[in-house]
Amino acid sequence: NMSVTRWRRDAMNDQHGQFIYLRQPAMGQVWSAGFQPTRAKPSSYEAIFSIDKAEVRRRDREVESHLEITIAPEHLAEIRTLKLTNHSERPLELELTSYAEVVLGSHAADLAHPAFQKLFIETEILKDKGAILARRRPRSSTEPAAYAFHVLAPSTSATGELEYESSRERFLGRGRNVNAPHALQSQEPLSGSSGAVLDPIFAIRQRVTIPPHERAQLTFTTGVAASREEA
Repeated sequence: NMSVTRWRRDAMNDQHGQFIYLRQPAMGQVWSAGFQPTRAKPSSYEAIFSIDKAEVRRRDREVESHLEITIAPEHLAEIRTLKLTNHSERPLELELTSYAEVVLGSHAADLAHPAFQKLFIETEILKDKGAILARRRPRSSTEPAAYAFHVLAPSTSATGELEYESSRERFLGRGRNVNAPHALQSQEPLSGSSGAVLDPIFAIRQRVTIPPHERAQLTFTTGVAASREEA
């Protein structure tokens, strides 16, 4: 009954979950692969749920996105593949940023004492893997350690180095929330903070350049493992 990332049943705000932000630096536009969390109004939008996957298709000006969410049960992992199509007559530069709050514990414990539970999470950035690793420290000798990972598969359209963030405080900024986080309003790179952060998250950023009428694909995978080696 372990929760990997934070979620709340909240039909009004729906501010918890795993998100992918899109930013078009040249236009200053920010939106998300799903309606949440930015709530930016798309030109068209369709959500499809089937037995083996969930899909979200949307069009925002010249950018068409197709998010496909599947499960790889043999690895206890969730795979989010984002396909982006440039419908303009010029190259398109986009910035993709993932976001999820790390729990690595029971949903009931997270509901009851979220701040306390966060104190046992440590994060580590693995640049050679394009990943962030999180570890829950055991609270007793009988409690096993737990590990979670968040990794971005390389994209042929990628430009620049990957950026990482594992501190929710740094990502959101003072007085902000996931609807308009500081990390998406600022031109600064993600800080790359890790370790015993007070409020752990997974966030990885990649920039892509898509030629006219071409497509780019990025795949974010999030999962759990019993050991660091397995992760």
